[in-house]
Amino acid sequence: MCCSSSIQRDKAMMGAPEAFDINAVKGMKFFDPHVHMTSRTTDDYQAMADAGVVALIEPAFWLGQPRTGLDSFRDYYSSLIGWERFRSSQFGIKHYCTIGLNSREANNESLAEQVMEILPLFVYKEGVVGIGEIGFDDQTAAEEKYYRLQLELAKEAGLPVQVHTPHRDKKKGTQRSMDIALEHGLDPYSVIIDHNNEETVKEVLDRGFWAAFTIYPFTKMGNERMVEIVKQYGAERIMVNSAADWGISDPLAVPKTASLMKMRGLSDQDIELVTYRNAITAFAQSGQLNETDFNAQIDLTGKFEGNTILRGGQQPKTDKSSIIIS
Repeated sequence: MCCSSSIQRDKAMMGAPEAFDINAVKGMKFFDPHVHMTSRTTDDYQAMADAGVVALIEPAFWLGQPRTGLDSFRDYYSSLIGWERFRSSQFGIKHYCTIGLNSREANNESLAEQVMEILPLFVYKEGVVGIGEIGFDDQTAAEEKYYRLQLELAKEAGLPVQVHTPHRDKKKGTQRSMDIALEHGLDPYSVIIDHNNEETVKEVLDRGFWAAFTIYPFTKMGNERMVEIVKQYGAERIMVNSAADWGISDPLAVPKTASLMKMRGLSDQDIELVTYRNAITAFAQSGQLNETDFNAQIDLTGKFEGNTILRGGQQPKTDKSSIIIS
């Protein structure tokens, strides 16, 4: 199925926008295991914290245009384990990341070779909970080459793998991603297959992998559809994320989906599993993630290499009534 046809299908399946009352899940805690906070504002961090997001994972990905040199990758990876982690802490959200060469930029083989040389310098750093997001985009030979190399790196480092499944020909790409992971001897329980839909979920679960779903306008999964998937397949090995990035996306997708699940009669236990607990279980296999580290005290006097999120003595936004969705 071509990309445009797939998008039109997803639009039709989403139906009319749903009204959310986020107060339905007030007091619940959420974990967004795939969100690109480098692309988001401090207001987004504040809104997420107010909505109950206590931890997140930021996968390495492409920035909307190709990077042209190795140092840009080096600086980007450094920001994921440095500045962005600090910035998140200023809103009481525990920040983790996955490190990898994304599938789109794997097609620049001369640069990809250089990136592979520096990845071991970052994957063992504190707060790195997996290799990701890696996998297929156009399903080229180069993408497969660097996917395989990074699966081996994950085995060496003892880290989970966060797999990006392609927008085009998703079912084939998802099956191929799983086949290759098994070929390399990875335990499917250590592999999170992301961006699933109705075409892929059954096989992913049947083969023992984790099935992650991205609540993202038109191109991935809608809130209504997500509720139906949990009703049909249950909550075991399923997790929800926002993948919010520089595109039109929603960093509150996880708590909003939880609120819709609550409104549609799903149990609190199932909601907690798919919006919080399962992500912890999957990525704690890294040895880098501990739930007791969540909700650390915020220290607004802290600095990262002399820098702070505050300017001119200002304080972070605290007017919750203006940012809570009700």
